[in-house]
Amino acid sequence: MKFKMAEKSLFAILLRSPWWISLAIAVAFGLASKALLPAQYFVFGALGGLPFVVIGVIAAWRQFSAPSTAHVEGTLAQLEAMTWRDFSAAVEQAFVREGYAVRRLDGAAADFVLVRAGHTTLLGCKRWKAAHLGIEPFQGLQAALGAHQADSALCIATGQVTEKARQFAAEHQIRVLQGTELAQLLKPGLAKTASTAARK
Repeated sequence: MKFKMAEKSLFAILLRSPWWISLAIAVAFGLASKALLPAQYFVFGALGGLPFVVIGVIAAWRQFSAPSTAHVEGTLAQLEAMTWRDFSAAVEQAFVREGYAVRRLDGAAADFVLVRAGHTTLLGCKRWKAAHLGIEPFQGLQAALGAHQADSALCIATGQVTEKARQFAAEHQIRVLQGTELAQLLKPGLAKTASTAARK
């Protein structure tokens, strides 16, 4: 179980890393197989690098299709101007599009429970407008993990996250969603909302 979770974490990290890192790992698998395995087993060893090739291709597609800085800044400005009601609705719709089962929470620490493929994630996003996000929201999410039997936590921010908060998040495997990644997640729903408003 722990191995599978570590494997998922590694793949998630690689998807957010430069695409060539995954391809370099795949090449390393091939070279190691050639150097360490008998010739008749080389192909089987090299196939161990295939998942990293797939991850590299996916990461490359994401990175080359990423929106421009101007588009990201425009989307984030749009998010900062939204009310909590509209923002939370946009967040909920975005994760539903990503294939999650989404449930709202009334607690102060977390705002949503996200479930996909048997993995439960707590999402905190009520302080998305904060110019500087400190450690408190991350401590709240970490404390709430056990109460909701969640596997991981996610925090949305449009402003700056303090260094102390980033360190705490990294130590407790809380992912911070902001910038380009946040804009890509929410932009489709915002564009649809704007189109609907224009027709009205």
